[in-house]
Amino acid sequence: MRLTTKGRFAVTAMLDLAINEIQDTENGKPVTLAAISERQDISLSYLEQLFSKLRRQGLVKSVRGPGGGYNLAKAYTDISVSEIINAVDEQIDATQCGGNENCKDDGRCMTHDLWTALNKKILEYLDGVTLADMVSSQKNGQKINIMPRTSSVGIAAGSSEAVA
Repeated sequence: MRLTTKGRFAVTAMLDLAINEIQDTENGKPVTLAAISERQDISLSYLEQLFSKLRRQGLVKSVRGPGGGYNLAKAYTDISVSEIINAVDEQIDATQCGGNENCKDDGRCMTHDLWTALNKKILEYLDGVTLADMVSSQKNGQKINIMPRTSSVGIAAGSSEAVA
């Protein structure tokens, strides 16, 4: 299982938009895709495709004309990483069968429940991480080490104890 370039670039571009929208708010300027493209080394045509999907899902809004570009369509505290990934039709799935339970001889494999549970944990984590969390982490020069708000108990790696 891995997140493809589409999902990674969408999250990166949205983080760039959030950071630069905050900086440009005083000027009232939207952020251009050309600027994001240059800063993040992502193809402009690829960004146009991603932002078209992000706009349709209500995460960004476009401003036309001279000085146009994009702004977030809602507060960056209200946009989760999972929303961004879902908006660009990215699927995060650790199962080999896409959840269809047909991975072994058109039937369910022995480890299907394990991979399904992993999917759930990953999605819970990504749902608990917002653009605001990532912006804050970037501003403070910290590594993104965010514990999601949606999960209160987890299992430490290599341990059998529950941790808070």
